[in-house]
Amino acid sequence: MKQILQRLMTSGFLIALTSCASQPELDGNDMSCPDSPNCVSSLASDSAHFIAPLAFKDQPEAAMERLKAALLTEKRVTLVKEQADYLHAEIRSLIFRFVDDVEFTLDIEEKVFQVRSFSRVGYSDFGVNRRRIERIRQRFQK
Repeated sequence: MKQILQRLMTSGFLIALTSCASQPELDGNDMSCPDSPNCVSSLASDSAHFIAPLAFKDQPEAAMERLKAALLTEKRVTLVKEQADYLHAEIRSLIFRFVDDVEFTLDIEEKVFQVRSFSRVGYSDFGVNRRRIERIRQRFQK
């Protein structure tokens, strides 16, 4: 495995792949997913991309603090934007350092956080984004 990684790194393969991953302008207004299976969203209309929002019963401010704490327990997380009703974080993969974006938007009326988690590059994420949101959900609900 080490030899394969060294070959990829010296061939410029990683540089070419990571240069395609620019930071998108995210603001919580567009929580849609592309057709590719590397995204989940609580506002997706199809079952392949849909994931339930994170519900809460306490005050929105307290729920946001719990959500932020749950999010920050993930490894390699960088909080990019934090507002009273919105969180955006980047999470990097261990080996290739690919970036996934995770967004949470507070819906006070419904008492939920709408969520979207997606990979910037590639086609499939092998379920990584869905599993991540479910881990965050478990920590958030404790």
